[in-house]
Amino acid sequence: MPTVELPDRPPFAIRARIVTPLAAGGTLDIPDGVVEVDLAGRLARVAAVGAATDLPGGVPAGTIDLRPWVVLPGLIDTHAHLPQLPNAGLGFALDLLTWLDRLTFPTERSWADPAVAERLAPAIFRAFAAVGTTTVLAYGVVYEAAMDAAFRAAEAHGIRAILGKVMMDRVTYDPTIEPSTILDRSLRESSDLIGRWHGAADGRLGYAVTPRFAVSCTAELLRESASLARSAGTWWQSHVSEDPGEIAEVARLFPEARDYVDVYDRAGGLGERSVLAHAIHLSDREVARLVETGTRVSHCPSSNLFIGAGVMPLARWLEAGVIVGLGSDVSGGPEPSLFSVMRAGAYSQMARRALDGESRPPLEPLEWLRLATIDGARVLGLEDRIGSLEAGKEADLIVVDPAMTAPLHGGGDSAAADHELLDDPAALASRLTFRAHPDMVRGAWVRGRKLDGPS
Repeated sequence: MPTVELPDRPPFAIRARIVTPLAAGGTLDIPDGVVEVDLAGRLARVAAVGAATDLPGGVPAGTIDLRPWVVLPGLIDTHAHLPQLPNAGLGFALDLLTWLDRLTFPTERSWADPAVAERLAPAIFRAFAAVGTTTVLAYGVVYEAAMDAAFRAAEAHGIRAILGKVMMDRVTYDPTIEPSTILDRSLRESSDLIGRWHGAADGRLGYAVTPRFAVSCTAELLRESASLARSAGTWWQSHVSEDPGEIAEVARLFPEARDYVDVYDRAGGLGERSVLAHAIHLSDREVARLVETGTRVSHCPSSNLFIGAGVMPLARWLEAGVIVGLGSDVSGGPEPSLFSVMRAGAYSQMARRALDGESRPPLEPLEWLRLATIDGARVLGLEDRIGSLEAGKEADLIVVDPAMTAPLHGGGDSAAADHELLDDPAALASRLTFRAHPDMVRGAWVRGRKLDGPS
């Protein structure tokens, strides 16, 4: 195990195994390679050691040797709820609306005191980094001051974060706001937060206008929030078709809409900067409309299984052309690790094959890694900047210790044999997915700056 101190800022070069999806397709596996990060925090070179054409001058002076650790792109969580992380692991098998009322809304209400956000947000971002997440798209709370505190914590920590103040005007957990003023106040506060934080930290921080979901929002709020996102050039995020009870309630509240997706379509909420979480129970018409508008989807299998919402027919949606990334959805999902989300997703898709006769082939481990990295970047429209380890991109990366996933420990012949098994990148990805260890992420960087969190 390497004992060197990890670099905390650019420029630097590290030597390790390199495994990354490529933006154009396929996977690059370099058993012994060097990742060079320039002073601006970009990937200057990703190259093999020993190939004169790749490293004409040999290994750069000062290169930090991390072998046998593996360098991967930083993971991209496309759906999470910041204030809910302390609830992770609670509420198993509660239906969505009961889970919200019993666990979630009381927790989010506690952030009315911005001191709670100031205390918890730094630890929350460390927890994301500790499991390899370097980019997170997350919901906050309805309170402007708490969102300012969350953005300040993200700015200080160094994580790449797109956050949004939750908007709710039909159902709300803040009893102190006069109902007739909620819409105007929520729009004004969201606009103010956009002015302060969208594009902050040289673009590392961003804003997502965040109507919670159709059950808690009037048609006017949905329409005005979508208009705000378009005019300000931000993201727009909500939930769709997560739970049968939720879908039935949306149909009751919006009788003029053809279906759940149509509620957001009528509001002007669909498009390439829109991310809808879950999207489990969609009709063919809804899927076609998402593809036609370029609307992105965050797949949250851990959460979907935990509360019993259902299993997305992922292979069908991908075949249809839906752009899909992965979301932890903490605390609907019981932990923030996207490696665990990959495992839950793989299991749930195998269950669909066994129980529903799904004929499409299941995703392989390297395809799940792609969903958690470059496809997550595509969901956010950031695939030209992050999501893969390719020269010219920003240096968002992690290092993992694959030995921590070994079924047997003790060194000697068993360790050597296990190392040989993992020479296949698909086998490595399988181990990281199905035997993820909570401490296997040893370092995480955004733009070449090391994040607090990994052990």
